[in-house]
Amino acid sequence: VGAFEPFKNTESALENCNSLSEGHLHPDLLNFLEANLPRKKKKVVTLAVGDSRLASAISEQITGIKCQISGVVPELMRGIRIHFEHLVKDLPHHSLSKAQLSLGHGYSRKKVKFDVHRVDNMVIQSIALLDQLDKDINLFGMRIREWYSYHFPELFKLVPDQLNYVKCASIIMDRKNLDDEVIGKLNEVLEDNDKVVEIVEAARTSMGMDISDLDLFNVLRFAKRVDELTVYRQELHIYVKERMHSCAPSLSALIGEQV
Repeated sequence: VGAFEPFKNTESALENCNSLSEGHLHPDLLNFLEANLPRKKKKVVTLAVGDSRLASAISEQITGIKCQISGVVPELMRGIRIHFEHLVKDLPHHSLSKAQLSLGHGYSRKKVKFDVHRVDNMVIQSIALLDQLDKDINLFGMRIREWYSYHFPELFKLVPDQLNYVKCASIIMDRKNLDDEVIGKLNEVLEDNDKVVEIVEAARTSMGMDISDLDLFNVLRFAKRVDELTVYRQELHIYVKERMHSCAPSLSALIGEQV
């Protein structure tokens, strides 16, 4: 080993580690390179670097240096890591693993602390959840349509909207028991008296099979779950809309909240 310089303390090691992860050239590394790299007036010195961003930073700040990141460089880096304790004998290797563990904890703690305060992380997760909810609600709604159509197949065409279908199915349940209370609830959901009349007429002449109370109960439970998911999806969309308007108003105005 031609030159080796240990970190002064844990804080210095953490600063250098953060700089390397971001592709910046830390002053400690800059001073080390300037002090130990050979200076040749006419020839360009080739320096093996393991990170492309760091290589660019070194080339910008130190003249006469050609950084190489491919070819044999990865193998050289791997060999240095494996045989490090044989190459640098003055370093107390018995405590090196503890120092590495401490540095790893400090680096991870700083990264997590940095990321937690980013508002967009919460928005990203919420948008991903919205997409997943859309898929789930659509799948569950189709399952209810298929399930309830055994009992009341005509409702499928009469109520094309999936959410309204789920609500109507949970209100009607047994098509033979369409009383005034059920009809009133259907009017509240559909807000179309003619459509409700069509549903009542279709229920009286339906070709669907009879279904047991236990099966109807399971359909009702499933329909309520889908309805609750739909309500939650609407509330989540409002949340995303408000957060996007607060953290990225221009972007949300241009392309909407769900990026």
